[in-house]
Amino acid sequence: MTPATAHPASVSFRALGTTASLLVTDPAAMSAARRVLDAELAAVDAACSRFRPDSELSRANAAAGAAVHVSALFAEALDVALYAAETTDGVVDPTVGTAVRALGYDVTFAALRPQDLSPLRVAGPSAGWRAVEWDRAARRLRIPRGVALDLGATAKALAADRAADRAAEVTGHGVLVNLGGDLSAAGDPPPGGWRIAVADDHAATDTAGGPTVSITGGGLATSGTTVRTWRRGDRRVHHIVDPVTGDVPAPVWRTVSVAAVSCVAANIASTEAVVLGDRALGRLRRAGLPARLVRVDGTVERVCGWPADQTVEHTEGGAR
Repeated sequence: MTPATAHPASVSFRALGTTASLLVTDPAAMSAARRVLDAELAAVDAACSRFRPDSELSRANAAAGAAVHVSALFAEALDVALYAAETTDGVVDPTVGTAVRALGYDVTFAALRPQDLSPLRVAGPSAGWRAVEWDRAARRLRIPRGVALDLGATAKALAADRAADRAAEVTGHGVLVNLGGDLSAAGDPPPGGWRIAVADDHAATDTAGGPTVSITGGGLATSGTTVRTWRRGDRRVHHIVDPVTGDVPAPVWRTVSVAAVSCVAANIASTEAVVLGDRALGRLRRAGLPARLVRVDGTVERVCGWPADQTVEHTEGGAR
């Protein structure tokens, strides 16, 4: 294994309706790492996409009321989604699919056109994760009639973790995967760690002068309410839904960034924080998770040792 270089190789491209970025400490390992990432993205899209009628998720939702057998990857993604719901007391819940569609997010964000949207309709409270019948041993799923699953809150983070771990294993080098603000690092990092820009928009090209942090492993996720937005009537709505109301949560945080042992754990905490509003500060402190929360007025809150804002020249990051 060769030492990490000071300037990792990187590539960015469109995937899963967002921007995917791959960084590798050894440029010679990029091709192998990219093959791993491409395969993981294709697999998770086929399993968990809400926007493909042939995906496992779409077929499971269409069969609501009947039992269906699912693949090992879909089972893993569902396990993660149900774990998120259990650990957040239903704040991050996969049964919000109907509510998300009612708000207008029923096509990929790139295809969403305001002129196509009907007046705002709120679906009301979600059924809740306990309504899902899941036999893990048999990989048999039954979704109640009238309920639709949405695994988007956690499936992308799971893909980042899986791809980073596998690419590091295959190449023997440090890897960072960024899927629209969901980041996972595996293997030996470059000197000083992976330097991450924390921004409102994961697709921002000019992050100079913005806050940055360094990570050496694990995950970092930023959830935001300013990028994936659209108008319904006289309201602006976004992609994060409160399962209790079926509506977007009260506007408290513009972005929430959380560092954790994995991208999945960071994603769950950042999404939960957006829904909880001010209650998120206590929740993050009790969990011991370093986080940076930006209020809608731009005021910044930091908890559990998240460092004061610093800047560097080379960065990689953003919000989803």
